[in-house]
Amino acid sequence: MAFGVFIHRQDSIYDDSPAERYQFPRQYLGRVQACIGDWIIYYEPRKVVGTRGYFAVAKVQQVIPDPAAPGMYIAIIDPGSYLDFANPVPFTDAQGVIERGVLNEDGRVSGRAQAAVRPLSPADFDRITSLGLEDQAPLLPRVDVNAESDGFAEEQAPFVFEQDRERATFLASRIVRDRVFRRVVLRAYDERCAITGLKLINGGGRAEVDAAHIRPVERKGPDIVSNGIALSGTAHWMFDRGLISLSDNLDILVSRHANDPDGIRSFINKTGRALPPLNAQERPHPHFLQWHRENCFKQ
Repeated sequence: MAFGVFIHRQDSIYDDSPAERYQFPRQYLGRVQACIGDWIIYYEPRKVVGTRGYFAVAKVQQVIPDPAAPGMYIAIIDPGSYLDFANPVPFTDAQGVIERGVLNEDGRVSGRAQAAVRPLSPADFDRITSLGLEDQAPLLPRVDVNAESDGFAEEQAPFVFEQDRERATFLASRIVRDRVFRRVVLRAYDERCAITGLKLINGGGRAEVDAAHIRPVERKGPDIVSNGIALSGTAHWMFDRGLISLSDNLDILVSRHANDPDGIRSFINKTGRALPPLNAQERPHPHFLQWHRENCFKQ
């Protein structure tokens, strides 16, 4: 097993879905197979306008030939392992190149940086993960000051894991993943409820809005921003219970089983459509919206 970097761009010609699958040609088969059972980091090239840099982490479950494309292969992503970074990590910062493994003996960026799939050292993996998951924003849920800390927000130096299981435990922690998911989703929606359009900040500077999974984690929903939506408490309750849902165009659907449909319609914003994320590419994916309509919405 080994860590790796998978290059992915939002306008990719490949049949990719980062939280589920990564398509690649035969030339990278050996490198991808080396990552089976281990973690990879997704990277968007610098030449992409608005690049996210290193933007997510995921675990490779298996590699199979693509049945629909001869000569192509698919890396199956371990369900539930994908996690968007709270902070997209640039290729370089004030200290230089983040991924030291792409440097040659002279300290210059080598051709390895152009490879769509490349190995990643444990030190580089920990460095990128540390920067991607560090947390300094006031968007986290309220914390009991008397409770024991999980250690997530205390140490901002690069993570150094003594054993692989420590790294796996950290990246799989539901506490860590929920906090990162909340930050990513609230940032995408400018801390505003997509249903009501309200942006409420309490006296402590915390946004009074939830980061809701469209397809719940317990139903194999991934921690990816396109499977998330920012909702106020009441809207979240109605969404989870199938009293409201969304069309692929983000029209707000009201269940015929609701006992006060007129009240619900007065509650939603005047457009009748969910407010989209600031970045159109972070909007709810039709795949997850369809799942919610078919499995949660009381039509």
